[in-house]
Amino acid sequence: MTTTAELRARADRLRALHRPGQPVILPNVWDAATARAVEAAGFAAVATSSSAVAATLGYEDGERAPAEEMFAAAARVTQAVQLPVTLDAEAGYGLPAGELVRRLLAVGAVGCNLEDSDHRAGGLRAAEAQAAWLAEVRSAADAAGVPLVINARVDVHLRAAGPPESRLGEAVRRGRAYLAAGADCVYPIMVGDELTIGGLVDGIGGAVNILFRPGGPSLARLAELGVARVSYGGGTHAIVGRAFSAALERIRAGQDPFSG
Repeated sequence: MTTTAELRARADRLRALHRPGQPVILPNVWDAATARAVEAAGFAAVATSSSAVAATLGYEDGERAPAEEMFAAAARVTQAVQLPVTLDAEAGYGLPAGELVRRLLAVGAVGCNLEDSDHRAGGLRAAEAQAAWLAEVRSAADAAGVPLVINARVDVHLRAAGPPESRLGEAVRRGRAYLAAGADCVYPIMVGDELTIGGLVDGIGGAVNILFRPGGPSLARLAELGVARVSYGGGTHAIVGRAFSAALERIRAGQDPFSG
């Protein structure tokens, strides 16, 4: 079992990787095998993708998979590697802050994504309520003696909340509130153009996580824009799925799938 001191050291390592302009790169994983692959490739940390984990368990994303199964999958990831692991904990599965932190640490995670979507009611949680809950998560982690790295996801653009011209301002407002509540990084998901990304980085005034998107800015350009963390979400799982589908087509055609 991982000790509190070991978890604390891993959390410190993970937090130190969040450097604006020198982003930590996180190709998201969904099981022990992909976590080991990320470690073997030389990446500095491991991050799970809730959509990828849920898919491998036979569920849709958005807290449709039972929390127990998601945490069990996370435990297999953390046990497979020596790197710090950050868990995509969606919106917290309806757990009280203290219980959520207890479960995260119990499976060996030292970071988490927490999003402001309300999967039960639909739409977004009020920013003030989300900030208050994040503050409770921070307090619970502090009480446990582990400086959990909280990546507060902002779903304004994902949910297309409000008129388009107001979304940047609302995402900045939420991001600043979440940082003030104790989050370490803010993750405004589903933004891809340089103008918006630059506005988020400048407006939020802290570490910002951007989802790498096809056709969007390169890793080098994201670094120039001041991004502190780049993740790939379910995209890595989709890459593997496409490769498997291509191999199946070769098999159906009577071809060698290993040479394609």
